Amino acid sequence: MSMAAQPDPQILESKLRRPWVRPGIVSRTALVDRLLASHRVPVVSVVAPAGYGKTTLLAQWAERRGRTAWVSLDERDNDPETLLACVAAALDRVEAIDPKLLRTRWLRGSAIAATAVTRLAGAMSAMTEPVALILDHLELVSNQECRDAVAELALHLPAGSQLAIATRGVPPLPMARLRVAGHVVEIGASDLAMDASEARGLLEAVGVGLADADQGQLIERTEGWPVGLYLAALAINAGGPQRNAGLRFSGDDRLMADYLQSELLSRLSQDQVSFLTRTSVLERMCGPLCDAMLGAAGSAAMLESLERSNLLLVALDRRGEWYRYHHLLRDLLGAELRRREPEIVPQLHRGAAAWYEANGLGELAIDHARKAGDSDRVARLVLGVMQPVWASGRVDTVLRWMEWLEQRHLTERYPAVAVHGALIFALLGRPARTEWWAAAAERASPTGRLPDGSTMASYLAYLRALLCRDGIQEMRRDAQIGWDGLSPLSPYRATNAVHRGPLPPAGGRS
Repeated sequence: MSMAAQPDPQILESKLRRPWVRPGIVSRTALVDRLLASHRVPVVSVVAPAGYGKTTLLAQWAERRGRTAWVSLDERDNDPETLLACVAAALDRVEAIDPKLLRTRWLRGSAIAATAVTRLAGAMSAMTEPVALILDHLELVSNQECRDAVAELALHLPAGSQLAIATRGVPPLPMARLRVAGHVVEIGASDLAMDASEARGLLEAVGVGLADADQGQLIERTEGWPVGLYLAALAINAGGPQRNAGLRFSGDDRLMADYLQSELLSRLSQDQVSFLTRTSVLERMCGPLCDAMLGAAGSAAMLESLERSNLLLVALDRRGEWYRYHHLLRDLLGAELRRREPEIVPQLHRGAAAWYEANGLGELAIDHARKAGDSDRVARLVLGVMQPVWASGRVDTVLRWMEWLEQRHLTERYPAVAVHGALIFALLGRPARTEWWAAAAERASPTGRLPDGSTMASYLAYLRALLCRDGIQEMRRDAQIGWDGLSPLSPYRATNAVHRGPLPPAGGRS
């Protein structure tokens, strides 16, 4: 099985799907009704710490509202091109938008927010009916250009359309301005805390029946914190004590980790614990990916079993193929993995990288190869995709890969990547960085070939021609060397021809 790769950028379909609201999930009816009654308010802001059910609330609202475009954000969205491409693709899944918008290269710098807003708002305005755009896990986006674009969109939504965001931290929105205008509905932790009726529904869904006094004590200890209630219910259901169950949310990661270990993991089989902790290195999971990473069979059945047991596993489709852990549970499982088996973490990431590469998802493979510290795989993958990714406008993504290699003093070890890096910095108009990367490329051996079939010497010659350090005639000579060695598939062949200039007529002189 593989996930089909998207054109620039590689958009995972699961990022654009609203999480499936499975039967048995406690309905947040009062909050959903409140949001539905606010359909004329353009912005919905849901802000609370982990485990308060922000995603569940918005998924239930989206199911009842209809016509919603969903984007589950992750760290790769810290590139304006990636973020805006995901938003455009999500809108297109609700109703077809101008195909040009899906292939747009957005302007860099301060103009990106205004440009993006104009085009995306125009696409939303052109739809036959209003649409709600939901951005989940916005706390994972720290890039200022991306946050500015979200803020601008909140201020320029077409009439009837809505923007809903869910985040753990301060939202990147002009909240004071939105509040004064009455243009925002705000849902916080106190709103999301479960009342007695909702807590009873949650406990019953997990198969736990408590006396009113015990239930009241549990709600008091957890302060209505949904995931605290859920973990306590699972522990009780697994045979834990009913009294003193539950966890008060204090932000103490060590307390949470101890609770996870003593009340949940200790009551699962060793195979289940091993599967949970080891697969926590993955943002999204399917059976074949887990099998390949773990070197074992049966992962699909394990995922189905865990999902049926009501563990904090989120199904990303109705077919039961793709899943993810609740973000808080993934954090805790990751900490437990590092405590139990820190030595195998790189191996797990290497296995994930190999699977993603084999299935044509090079950028995801790079993410795991970096976490594995597998610099050879990182360099090989980056070399294959850095130029087309940069050419698509996702400059920040490429710079992040280059920074990873630079911080580990690996630029000279991979001269083909270094020469590409120098060319990219040159085309970005950053001379100091260009010369630094060029020097790294030139210190290495000029032998070997690049993936497109060009010689390393030809790329170095093209770089010298581009920099034109020694005058026009030397530039033309370097450009000719580049022309002779550059493959017809090289993206730089056309610009190299410009530096070379016209060829002399047969028998003539240049």
